[in-house]
Amino acid sequence: MELLKILYGTTGISMITGRQIIMIIISLILLYLAIKKQYEPYLLLPISFGMLLANLPAVANEGLMEKGGLLYYLYQGVKLGIYPPLIFLAIGASTDFGPLIANPKSLLLGAAAQLGIFIAFIGAILLGLTGKEAASIGIIGGADGPTAIYLTTKLAPHLLGSIAIAAYSYMALVPVIQPPIIKLLTTKKERMVEMTQLRFVSQREKIIFPIAVTIIVILLVPSSAPLIGMLMLGNLIKEAGVVSNLVEHARGAMLYCITIVLGMTVGATADGKHFLSLVTIKIIILGLIAFSFGTVGGVLFGKIMYKLTKGKVNPMIGAAGVSAVPMAARVVQKLGQEENPKNFLLMHAMGPNIAGVIGSAVAAGVLLIIFR
Repeated sequence: MELLKILYGTTGISMITGRQIIMIIISLILLYLAIKKQYEPYLLLPISFGMLLANLPAVANEGLMEKGGLLYYLYQGVKLGIYPPLIFLAIGASTDFGPLIANPKSLLLGAAAQLGIFIAFIGAILLGLTGKEAASIGIIGGADGPTAIYLTTKLAPHLLGSIAIAAYSYMALVPVIQPPIIKLLTTKKERMVEMTQLRFVSQREKIIFPIAVTIIVILLVPSSAPLIGMLMLGNLIKEAGVVSNLVEHARGAMLYCITIVLGMTVGATADGKHFLSLVTIKIIILGLIAFSFGTVGGVLFGKIMYKLTKGKVNPMIGAAGVSAVPMAARVVQKLGQEENPKNFLLMHAMGPNIAGVIGSAVAAGVLLIIFR
């Protein structure tokens, strides 16, 4: 019996706490959403599994996130700001900037959609959070997971798990959150507007664009260099057409390997002690506010462009200014087709969508300048 007691004392069952049980249940729910409902599965699946690992008592006691543990060393890529820029490089290699180049006014829609960041920031300050915490929560409104992770590791690493889960959960819920807001702010007549076909964009323009954006943006906001620089480098190797093997590996194997490691290590920071708190509830509420006002800002500016162009711009494309690429653009396309089967808005919505990626990276850079 003494031997059995000793053996039982070495098992995780004897060490488990109530907080850990709750966190394990939450991680299983997130795994279900990632696998069954396919809510952002590429990141939500490793994030939720990392959360599961971190809250199994036997594993936690082995110190996976402590110096010498496996996740400790993998986490250094998050802590040092390495993984998010590399993901931006892969995104750049996967993205066609043509719609943005063809319609530069899309940049204004992408900028307007960053409204949610600053609304949530103000809300967080009013709720008693610090400036650094408020900035990290506000960036959820940019609907860009890697940017949210990057900024949070720099300003409020203790909130990383909660912010990452909130950011990717709301990105997955784009098709649920955005349509009611768009319909509330627009009329049927506005939603039925057909836009003319975008002009042809030459390869020369596509090569010059990432170089020009890199120079201009980084000169204005130097702290945005890691994200903007890698995004534009990825796009440049794609458009240059001389390193096809680099393009395939960047948007293929490299992207998915980094995504797995990033997701698992970020999830492992969500232990019960930090995750189960009033701050997490505030983050979830403020994240929803940030994301919603990002959509509002884009659509309202779209309505302004609709008025200025005398009905040539469908204001719905402003909703794609949040940088959930390409999901937000697909939502706009679907709504447009529902109102008018002849309406093809996908490429028009991709312009603001891409602009939103750039806008969220610039916003993160600005917040870093202010609070770092």
